[in-house]
Amino acid sequence: MSLEEKMEADACSTYAGKVDCGATAEELEAHFHGCGSVNHVTILCDKFSGHPKEFAYIGFSDKQSARASLALDDSLFRGRQIKVIPKRTNRPGISTADQGFPQVRFRARTPDYNSSPS
Repeated sequence: MSLEEKMEADACSTYAGKVDCGATAEELEAHFHGCGSVNHVTILCDKFSGHPKEFAYIGFSDKQSARASLALDDSLFRGRQIKVIPKRTNRPGISTADQGFPQVRFRARTPDYNSSPS
């Protein structure tokens, strides 16, 4: 898929953050159903523990539905105020983890109490 195709597909999706870990795809689909036709709901899981993360992606059939879903920002879902923003497209070679700062590691120096002063 080209970058333009990915951007086109992502324009029909939104990111929902601060989602309750016990939420199901069906519950999220019902919450966003009033915005338009929901094609899919993706809840990501931690690769080590297998537990769901506190965010999801909601894919709609068209851009207008995705834009309408932004009105649900700060809405209550399972007793929590969720954050709804447009899904961003990942671009090859651009990492949000690498901020350009060198990783400097410091080693704490502890006094050696066993040596005698010279």
